[in-house]
Amino acid sequence: MTLTPLPPCTARSGARLLLHGDCPPGFLRTVHEALARHPYRIAVRPEERDPYLGDRLRSLLRALPPARTLLTSADALAAALAWTAVADPRLAMNLVTHTVLCSGSLVRLAPGTTGTPEVREALDALDRGDARGSYLITETGRANSHLGAMTRAVHDPERGQFVLDTPDPAAAKFAGVPDAPERRLAVVLARVEAGGREGGVFPFLVELADADGPRPGVEWSAPVEVGALPLTLRKVSLHGVRVPVGHWLRDTASLDTDGTPADPLGSPDARLQRSLHVGRDLWGTLPSAAAALARQSTVLALRHSRRRATLARPASGAPLFSHRSQQRALLGALADSYALGCAAARARELLQELLDAPGGPTGRATDAMGFAPWTAVSRDLSAYKAHSVREAERVVAGCQRRCGHHGLVDANRLAGYRGFLHAFDPAGGDSQLILYDLGRTLATEPQEPYEHHGPYVPEPYEHHGPYVPEPYRSYEPGAARRAPAPRPTDPTDPSWWPTVLRAHETALADGLRGALRTRRHLDDFERWNPLLDLAGELGETHAARLAAEDVVRAGNRFLTDVGPPLRDALEDLGTLAALRAARRRAGELLTHGTLAPAALVPVAAETDRLCDRLLPHLPLLEGLFSFPDDIVCSGLGVRPPAAHPTGAFLPEDPS
Repeated sequence: MTLTPLPPCTARSGARLLLHGDCPPGFLRTVHEALARHPYRIAVRPEERDPYLGDRLRSLLRALPPARTLLTSADALAAALAWTAVADPRLAMNLVTHTVLCSGSLVRLAPGTTGTPEVREALDALDRGDARGSYLITETGRANSHLGAMTRAVHDPERGQFVLDTPDPAAAKFAGVPDAPERRLAVVLARVEAGGREGGVFPFLVELADADGPRPGVEWSAPVEVGALPLTLRKVSLHGVRVPVGHWLRDTASLDTDGTPADPLGSPDARLQRSLHVGRDLWGTLPSAAAALARQSTVLALRHSRRRATLARPASGAPLFSHRSQQRALLGALADSYALGCAAARARELLQELLDAPGGPTGRATDAMGFAPWTAVSRDLSAYKAHSVREAERVVAGCQRRCGHHGLVDANRLAGYRGFLHAFDPAGGDSQLILYDLGRTLATEPQEPYEHHGPYVPEPYEHHGPYVPEPYRSYEPGAARRAPAPRPTDPTDPSWWPTVLRAHETALADGLRGALRTRRHLDDFERWNPLLDLAGELGETHAARLAAEDVVRAGNRFLTDVGPPLRDALEDLGTLAALRAARRRAGELLTHGTLAPAALVPVAAETDRLCDRLLPHLPLLEGLFSFPDDIVCSGLGVRPPAAHPTGAFLPEDPS
């Protein structure tokens, strides 16, 4: 399939472009059909799970473009991952490992344009689904094992091979290795030793298993069960496993004539960053999957809430959604999901810029390595990863609570969605380490001057007494939108929340720099050890500020040709997301003096007014945010009668 861009979007298609990316014609429909071909099954016995997921993965891979092509388009890769995550989070995890990490390592790091014949054959087998891909990086016995991989790859010049060994049980790799009689290929991260010298950590292509089981020298444990996201995970050890030199994914490195490693990158840290560059593909696309799961979870909770009658007093027999607290929670989740979609669009854009840059995706990283390698690989994309998975998990968890025990039932999908997001908090680059490193980088690099005027105090807020919401009613298309009087310092101004977060980020960075100055006589550990939480708070604020700015950016880029009422509704969602974030962070903002208490006075009333304005537009928003029922397959998603008009989003709907 040739990935040609769509023509410029118009009208409502701009909103679809924001949420689903600039995919080629027919691409989403192809993904949809591949996912619907094997209906979702939750009650799969462990011995049946791997063959079932293998069939689904094979069907999807044969519908997708080859990895060499798919990995050139951030939008297409992100859409494939997002739709797969909504259809089956377990399958999405397999797709990440197989295509983004395993095939991606072959595409990005094999020498030359296509690598050796062995690498090309392996890549073709992975594209067809004739082989399954694994990615072996984490070692079980040491935290942050990426920084000190103990798995060794020793060069044997006489036989033109590398010999891979696991030196002790603590160095065993921990990864997904399904139970299935099939060929399994793995990318294994190992420390190169050649000519008596170490050459840094590189990926190697390893034949892990065939139809008869593990290959000679490969030893793996019984499955390690993970209930939140049922997959077959194992400890894997390698004992004298020989691979051809052509399976060394050496990138620009080589062996000198005397057999010693020669690496133009010049340092082990720089080599590790390059070896982990497939992380950029993951971080640029995972936010789209996180946003998709948050949107679909909110749609399911909204449908359930409107259909679910409650006997709670004083409104016995009324729909659950008639309660104001339920409206605030779920409309707020819808707003947060929209904000996540705006951040995801920016992450895709940043990834595409890297892919299109001179030198392509193999360009040199710019940041020095700190506590972990992740921000050195890509500061902004790692920030989007950490922010998106945590925020999306919070949204899904809130939807679960608002659905009662129905939200906990596996078949209703929310538990699996949350498990996927929770798994990616430490996986794919530990989010907490990313936030620590973001804070460290921001506090130690030169800062642009920022004029700080003390706590933000708004202009006097005209208060008209307690806010009384309009009576709850069925959705009335075309209901009038009541715009508030413009106030430049009003917290409903789109620029207000990004400005507050930038001021807070500056204050935190100044505080951290001051604390570091008082401890400069200490070694690195003693200097940073008591300050990690403050560094993490700074990193979290930085990531949140990027995402807040993306809401404004998305409106200017994607919604200029979108007319009312959809544009008005999406703008209200962006404002509501900002107000909710301000309330969640109120304690820290007040503690650090970033906001004065008066600045938060209007937030509660404005939140309710926004909810009132959004109610009439729920059918329109649900139609835009929801995924096809035949891939979601959730009892929570049964559509309420009458009140809900058209069906779910159709991939190629031109409207």
